[in-house]
Amino acid sequence: MARRSPKPRKSSSVCPCGRGSYDMCCGLLYEGRPAADPEALMRSRFSAYALDNSDYVVRTWHPQTRPEAVTAEPGMRWTRLEVLEHGGGGVFDAEGTVDFRAHYTDGGRPGVLAEKSRFVRHDGRWVYWGPL
Repeated sequence: MARRSPKPRKSSSVCPCGRGSYDMCCGLLYEGRPAADPEALMRSRFSAYALDNSDYVVRTWHPQTRPEAVTAEPGMRWTRLEVLEHGGGGVFDAEGTVDFRAHYTDGGRPGVLAEKSRFVRHDGRWVYWGPL
């Protein structure tokens, strides 16, 4: 089932990824601007999960590894992102990694998803490949 695009936010709203205002951060990527590097893409994907924008999550997943659909878990709410480390992803790199912790609540209970993700360039844009 396709999810709707995130609701517009006031330009002063803090982005769910924790880096600046929504309009100047992940909001730009949802409008079509390519991610500058794997960390920016990781942050925008976290925000997409937090905003229930599964279309963006699927669109930014490499075609060889992406699922047919992504659905939100009922009762789960993504609350905070910590980027621990990132590597590669420079102007001349074809790959990059991001080590992160995504905090959530599920039915009111806190939890953490920890992953070191691999990102690759595909058709000139950064996309999520999967966990390392």
